[in-house]
Amino acid sequence: MLLTLNHIGLRYNQNRAVLQNISFSLAPGSFHFLTGPSGAGKSSLLRIIYLAEKPSEGNINLFGHDIAKMARHELPALRRQIGVIFQDFRLIPHLSALENAALPLRLAGAREDYIQRHTSELLDWVGLGDRLHALPSSLSGGEQQRAAIARAIVNKPKLLLADEPTGNVDEESAMRLTHLFNELNKMGTAIVLATHQQDLIQRLNKPSLWLKEGRLIAPFPPSAKAA
Repeated sequence: MLLTLNHIGLRYNQNRAVLQNISFSLAPGSFHFLTGPSGAGKSSLLRIIYLAEKPSEGNINLFGHDIAKMARHELPALRRQIGVIFQDFRLIPHLSALENAALPLRLAGAREDYIQRHTSELLDWVGLGDRLHALPSSLSGGEQQRAAIARAIVNKPKLLLADEPTGNVDEESAMRLTHLFNELNKMGTAIVLATHQQDLIQRLNKPSLWLKEGRLIAPFPPSAKAA
């Protein structure tokens, strides 16, 4: 399995649990929606998966590694195999679309000629081939989201996590983003897409993980109705 969570729990300062007894596995190349009402714990669960948050209980096996048995300095290498698309994009304002998308490759020490060629091709693929040198402030919401997608996948991650990626864009942009995610998945990238938009879930017809009050109710097919 690509990822296995066993009895994951999360609470802050002994207050009410944010997540409780979460267990599921993801296979390589799979596509799952993570859904549920606002405040259900979707973003917290994504943070645990990409190792930005340490669970209060339970254990994680990621890419064949037991996270609890790994030293802190070993974790960044695993994180580099995960792409993350944040709801608020998090593009660096003084860097162009090309420079933002290239950041993971530069941090990994890739050669500059490869960075320029690969990043340009990727931005063209997501529909920003004519906006390479544009700053985030001059990009529309949909264009910023596509730049964020390019940055998340530029180093060819095994797993892509997307937190409400269509929540801040218009319907046309949302449809284009949905197509991009589907194409990425066909190329072998496993995807977990957090959303509360049931029409998006039904459109793609992928399995869902439903969170409610910090608990995983059950995996269910997209046609099922959440209680």
